[in-house]
Amino acid sequence: MSVFDTIIRGGRIATASDVFACDVGIRDGRIAALGQDLGEAADIVDASEKWVLPGGIDSHVHVSQPSGEGIVMADDFESGTRSAAFGGNTTIMPFCLQEKGQSLREALKHYHAKAEGQCYVDVSFHLIIADPTEQVLGQELPALVEDGYSSFKVFMTYEGLALSDFDLLRVMSVARSSRALVMVHAENYDAIRFLTDRMEQLGNLAPRFHATSRPIAVEREATHRAISLAEIADVPVMIVHVSNRESMEEIRRAQQRGLKVFGETCPQYLVLTEKDLDGLNMEGAKYVCSPPPRDAASQAACWEGIQQGVFSVFSSDHCPFRYDDPEGKLTPRGRTSFRWIPNGIPGVAVRLPILFSEGVVKGRIDINRFVALTSTNHAKMYGMYPRKGTIAVGGDADIAIWDPGIRQTLTHGLLHDGSDYSPYEGLEITGWPVMTMLRGKVIVRDGVLVGAKGHGDHIARDRSVYA
Repeated sequence: MSVFDTIIRGGRIATASDVFACDVGIRDGRIAALGQDLGEAADIVDASEKWVLPGGIDSHVHVSQPSGEGIVMADDFESGTRSAAFGGNTTIMPFCLQEKGQSLREALKHYHAKAEGQCYVDVSFHLIIADPTEQVLGQELPALVEDGYSSFKVFMTYEGLALSDFDLLRVMSVARSSRALVMVHAENYDAIRFLTDRMEQLGNLAPRFHATSRPIAVEREATHRAISLAEIADVPVMIVHVSNRESMEEIRRAQQRGLKVFGETCPQYLVLTEKDLDGLNMEGAKYVCSPPPRDAASQAACWEGIQQGVFSVFSSDHCPFRYDDPEGKLTPRGRTSFRWIPNGIPGVAVRLPILFSEGVVKGRIDINRFVALTSTNHAKMYGMYPRKGTIAVGGDADIAIWDPGIRQTLTHGLLHDGSDYSPYEGLEITGWPVMTMLRGKVIVRDGVLVGAKGHGDHIARDRSVYA
């Protein structure tokens, strides 16, 4: 009788701190042994000349989220988690959006119903606080943190989402007393409104003016203000999707002062620039996201933040819309200004290949930092470690096996999401995940979906190790 359900043989294992050669024995969905000569199993996976890595954790994903009148997000939980698995991810963390007048529990009930039975990989929800009523802050939010929703996001921009500094402090105060982690979208709403109005008055309506309406100063100011508010509230804070040097250095200065301020960046800030928004007709709409891609100097700064540890996590900010669709990027109801283009681009399946190819293969980072940035640090930051985020006895057998020698050109057909394009189309990639395994079950093997929909669960989380 086999001791293990599965043995992964012959691979090189990498964690956030080590690289070593051994076999992995899996039993009942957990890693049961690491060693040599583990015997036989019902399933033997040959990982010779391949990397055996913890499955990716993408802690910044938008799936099946309300996006405004006439706008429909391209991915539901089925397509979003499927695409994640093809990209070597085993857990994604989407946002449950509280709409105005809605209780948090009501929002969660609806969001869980969308995910139930639809997921190929595990999910765990962040909360978005859009309506911080006394009921929400005094009762619902502390209780939900206890229930395993230990992180929530606040916005400093977008109509209907932007919170005042007073309300930001109120939310942060609850986070401190509940030991929750606050994520902040840092852009100055009033400055964006002013610049957007000015662009439209001048007749500058094309997608490229989206970037003009959101210059670096808009992000830098909000980043500084978010850090200051977090310092006043004495609460840890994660500044998400950082795009440039000035904002990165605000975070670095805070860290040097000993504050619990963390940073995140994304693929679009490493390989895209604002010039991509300057396509013919509406082609530039494919690259509209917030903050927008910047320039080559900003790309270099984001790599510096990755290399020097200013950024703890590397996420996709997957926020998918279809391009050739009036309910997507082609501005519905005849609206022609960049103002109405849905903010967001697809990317959950390309996050890991882009960082592996541009980072590990090109020598910008080593394999250990890759694992930390894409899995381990997410698990620690958001209360899932050591169950997830590493390869260790007792942890979930969430594993991605990588062939470092595969070379291919990125096409949308490789990604299996619900969108109809990829902003990274044509990018040359070296290295690709050839197997994704969730709790010991193979989900994707050699580019083919073999796992069952519904195997993915919602994960209730502990507090962040930093809270």
